[in-house]
Amino acid sequence: MEIIQIIGVGFVATLLILVIRTRKPEIAVQLSLVTAIIIFMLIIDKISMIITLIQELADKAHVSQLYLNTILKIIGIAYITEFGAQVCRDAGEGSVAGKIELAGKVFVLVLAIPIIALVLETITKLLP
Repeated sequence: MEIIQIIGVGFVATLLILVIRTRKPEIAVQLSLVTAIIIFMLIIDKISMIITLIQELADKAHVSQLYLNTILKIIGIAYITEFGAQVCRDAGEGSVAGKIELAGKVFVLVLAIPIIALVLETITKLLP
C-alpha cells in the first residue's frame, strides 16, 4: 500500500513543520516544498501508468493524437498549477497563489481553443 507511505511522509513532515515553524519559518517552507517533491516522486510511476493507459484507449478509439496530447497537457497544467498554488499558500502567499491559478486557467483556455473550435464547427455542420 503505497498510499500508506505517502500519508506517513505527510504526517511526519507536518509534525516537523509544526515544530520548526515557530523557530525557523523559512526552513518550514523549504521542508514543505521538499515534502511535496518527495510525494510527487512517489506517485510519478502511477502518473506514467495512467498516461500510457489513456494513450492505449485513445488508439483503440481512433482519437487523434493532437486532441489526446492537448487534453493531457491541460490535465498536467491543472495539476502543476494546483501544486504551485498550494506551495505558495503554505508559505503564506495567498495572493501569489491566486495569480498562479489565474495563469493556469489562461493556459488551459489557450490549449483548449482548437478543441472548442472543432466542437463549434461540428455543431454548425449539424444545424441546417
